[in-house]
Amino acid sequence: MSNGQRRSKRPYSTLQRFAQRPAETVQDAQELCELCGEPIRHEHRHLLEVAARKIRCVCQACSILFDREAASRGKYRLIPNRRLFLTDFQLSDAQWSSLRVPVDMAFFFYSAPAERVVAFYPSPMGPTESLLHLETWAELEEGNPVLKDMGRDVEALLVNRARGARDHFLVPVDECYSLVGLIRTNWRGLSGGQEVWDEIGRFFDSLKGRSRSYTSAR
Repeated sequence: MSNGQRRSKRPYSTLQRFAQRPAETVQDAQELCELCGEPIRHEHRHLLEVAARKIRCVCQACSILFDREAASRGKYRLIPNRRLFLTDFQLSDAQWSSLRVPVDMAFFFYSAPAERVVAFYPSPMGPTESLLHLETWAELEEGNPVLKDMGRDVEALLVNRARGARDHFLVPVDECYSLVGLIRTNWRGLSGGQEVWDEIGRFFDSLKGRSRSYTSAR
């Protein structure tokens, strides 16, 4: 493994466990709220326990308690529902190379515990961290002001350049870990196999359908 890559360690281990669940388990999640123990619906919200980097499934009542600006400074942060398909995102091949991501898919978010933007990419072993050149990230923010509005810890820039794609999304961070879980569950052999690529295609088709197209005002 190169110096620019490393398996993510604490405080990201709990997010790895979320990502390593089978995809159908991630979608179904748990039947009880992890704060109050009440039953939860199939469609429910998630909280991020910031220091431990742990995602918790919560009921509607508990999610409302954390859907306030003041709550965002506490132990938990409500993972938002905002999904943007960034139709005119500016990211050149040279900039992508300078980000030092060894594969064609990655997500980036500001980590309060690390006090910096971090980069992860999905792999058959789970989420893997790639050391990020912050100078390149500063260039991306300058060219794409929407990144400056990205929620710390709870929102991420998700980039898909696999197999000729050039898709960019601003998404809740749990979407990224669902993608990691999907890849880990379905990967076969050295290249992954056709099944995993079919699943990846369906994931991004679904995400695009659930996202609002966003064009920046330049």
